[in-house]
Amino acid sequence: MTTVPTREQLHDQLETHRITGDVATGRDSNTTNIVRMLDRETNYDFGLTLRDGWTYERALALMADRVGIDPDPSRTEGSDTISTERCLDALDRMADAIAAAAGRRGSVLLATGHPTGLLVVHQAVARALRAAGCRVVTRGDERPVPIENRPVKVLYVPDVAVLATRAHLLHTHRPEPMRTVLAALDGPPDLVVADHGWAGAAAEAGLPTVGFADCNDPALFLGEAEGKVDVVVPLDDNVTPSYYSPMTAYLLRHL
Repeated sequence: MTTVPTREQLHDQLETHRITGDVATGRDSNTTNIVRMLDRETNYDFGLTLRDGWTYERALALMADRVGIDPDPSRTEGSDTISTERCLDALDRMADAIAAAAGRRGSVLLATGHPTGLLVVHQAVARALRAAGCRVVTRGDERPVPIENRPVKVLYVPDVAVLATRAHLLHTHRPEPMRTVLAALDGPPDLVVADHGWAGAAAEAGLPTVGFADCNDPALFLGEAEGKVDVVVPLDDNVTPSYYSPMTAYLLRHL
């Protein structure tokens, strides 16, 4: 286990590896994805039904406030930023939610649409919660998911739900995999830790949900603003997996 960093140490590490600060996610992706989300495209709404009244300008202003991207609506090119302080604040809130679930020895469902970068974070959280006496939900394993026009299924790797073919783990924004898992459960979990459409679909179903999102994933942040998602941590969600180790140790420091 990586030594738990102080907040100041983690601040520097996050920016050094561009998890926050000047990130690799481009401005054009951030602005274009807001438009796609507002148009309710399936890959960008993450399964959330948002209230009417969100305009591009309001959504951009919210992303500037909660994530730290540039608030200038006229800028559509170049790089963009994620606030390290906002990431740390959200990590603190997520850490409290995870610790509360551990204290209750509740049931927890973990899932990721990023089987590269963020999978290792979810796996570490699953191990820590299981060690704390929680029940880590793994129902729905190998169930087919009706999307992508090819055979895909839910797979737990281990204890973390992902979307998979017979040979590959898949990056996905879709909500259908989480809906498939929820349909297989006998009862709702006490907490969902997820990202992308996995998190959106859980929140839309009314489940306590905490998750991670990049600055080009506006749906979860709007869902948080509307009270559907409990906590969203802003960060680059696909850097080298080992770079997340200090953040993960910090996230689990109360367990």
